[in-house]
Amino acid sequence: MTVEIAADPPDTGKGSGGGEQGVGAALEVVTVDEAVDDTVRAAEKLLAKRFGSRIALAEPQDLGGSERSIVLRVRVAETPFALPRTMVLKRYVAEPSASFVREAVSYQLFTALAEDDRMCPELFAHDGEMRLLVIEDLGRAPTLAEKLRGADARVAERALLSWARSLGKLHATTAGREADFDALGRRLTSMVQKDPLAEQGMHALDEVPALLEAKLGVATPDPVLQRATQSTRLLSAPGHRAFSPSDSCPDNNLLTSRGVRFLDFEGGCIRSILVDAACLRVPFATCWCANRLPRGMAEAMLAAWRAEVRTMWPDIDDDAVFLPALLDAQLFWVWLATWRFLSLSAAQDSWVDGAVPGPPRIVVLTERWRDLCTAARQAGADRVAVHASAVVAALEKDGGAEELPLYPAFRD
Repeated sequence: MTVEIAADPPDTGKGSGGGEQGVGAALEVVTVDEAVDDTVRAAEKLLAKRFGSRIALAEPQDLGGSERSIVLRVRVAETPFALPRTMVLKRYVAEPSASFVREAVSYQLFTALAEDDRMCPELFAHDGEMRLLVIEDLGRAPTLAEKLRGADARVAERALLSWARSLGKLHATTAGREADFDALGRRLTSMVQKDPLAEQGMHALDEVPALLEAKLGVATPDPVLQRATQSTRLLSAPGHRAFSPSDSCPDNNLLTSRGVRFLDFEGGCIRSILVDAACLRVPFATCWCANRLPRGMAEAMLAAWRAEVRTMWPDIDDDAVFLPALLDAQLFWVWLATWRFLSLSAAQDSWVDGAVPGPPRIVVLTERWRDLCTAARQAGADRVAVHASAVVAALEKDGGAEELPLYPAFRD
């Protein structure tokens, strides 16, 4: 018996969505061009192979992919099985396929967990040759970005704390699963899936001192370079390792009725949780569109995150262990952003400005160096603080003197 499904996609939250999955109610069905049509047909073929019977998909809607991928919502028009009314298709259309492998492995890892521990869409099917993923449609849930761009400070604060707690839960849930992640990767490719930041971090370490001196006239003392070298070692450090979504941009986090759900695992990997924790102190470190958070918000988010991970890593509760490592991770993100800003053109930069216009990149970068200076002073890392202060002065002189604005939700 074939079941025809014509109902609307599920709603798992209020408001219009963003990122790869959320869409506003006004979104129209896209014109089915050749690439979209090929993706839908490929998904039907994959689902038929996966479930053993034809499943018809219809009405593709563009959810906003990238140069690397097509992302569509499709209606399940005909199926002999009890399937959701809609699904999301993501097909990689550009080489290399490392991003596909990381994302497919990430979704497989979470789909194998109990539903309460699955903090992302469920994976229904995937195919390495077609570089195609068929995943759960989380509906029109709002994103964290929408709450930050809204008008209600309390709602935005609750959303940030929920995100921080969810990130901690994600880390605690995936502790000790590195072997599983690696095994899943070997099923798709013989190539070892490395942390995508590892190579970039080494480039930053090698090149930032010369870039700072050539473009800003700031020398980097040896003790600061040694601390930066120490920060890059976090990526391969043996302790505190768990899954990382890698991209912390707020439009990759859906606020559903079942809690925060993480999207976009193109950089998904296993690494030190401290690298992600620093994204609570360097808000949305992978995004140039980031604004400023109100005073005390980063500390509250870190407290929420620590409450979730302490059961797996009790030493995270020890400030003598946690705070120096957190400063190292913060230093890593600031150096990486500096390398991207000073050495790469906008066309080459894989960090994006987000769905809406943000502040000038130099203003974002200057704020991150200011925050690093403050954190270093508080930690007693005086040489790092003095160096950061010199970089701030040079960036302000070069166009970064404007204060980074708060997110709209916190401006009143």
